[in-house]
Amino acid sequence: MEFLSQILRIVIIDLVLSGDNAVVIGMAAHRLEPAQKKRAILIGGGAAIGLRILLTAIAAFLLKLQGLHLIGGLLLIWIGFKMLKAEEETHEGMKVAASLKDAIVTILIADFVMSLDNVLGVAGASNGNTELLIFGLIVSMGILMFMGNLVATLINKLWWLAYVGSGVIIWTGAHMLFEDKLFSSRWGWMKGSMAHIVAAVVTGLTLMFAHWYHRVHTSRHNLPLTRIGE
Repeated sequence: MEFLSQILRIVIIDLVLSGDNAVVIGMAAHRLEPAQKKRAILIGGGAAIGLRILLTAIAAFLLKLQGLHLIGGLLLIWIGFKMLKAEEETHEGMKVAASLKDAIVTILIADFVMSLDNVLGVAGASNGNTELLIFGLIVSMGILMFMGNLVATLINKLWWLAYVGSGVIIWTGAHMLFEDKLFSSRWGWMKGSMAHIVAAVVTGLTLMFAHWYHRVHTSRHNLPLTRIGE
């Protein structure tokens, strides 16, 4: 009974904590051709599981590193900002080419940053049982593949979900930044509901800046000189 309880806990942890990772995979892969999209999700998701195995082995060491969450949070905010570039260029009528290599690299970087909570949750639920730990990683991979493909398909049909996806990534990055010891030791009040409010403000401002920079600012700089002077 205890074994079944541990399996159930692992599945629930994977379902809850793999959602933001699946958003990254879907966002990175949805612009690719169908065959390349499947390859990106398969290769990126498989490599992400390899990263999780590595993270599991060095999790205790990583938790002692100050500044890791700070750097990771800033990196996720940048990824969320950068991912909207293709969406904004498409709305401007520009044909945007998607690269399989870029999609896989984005998946790997973001998943590396975002996977520590999943690794620690599964490791704790397995109570040192290697078989359960491997089971958790396999379930995690299945969830990533399925949900990543689902997110990619939905974004292709509903363009505005790209902004929701970027918002989720930026929100996650903001919270990761707030949780870092270097940050919390100086701004200890930034927790609970206050952290949610500030994360929402950071997310909103980043999305608005991304819209302005990628569409308005970039389109102005791409105008012919004769039009600028008119």
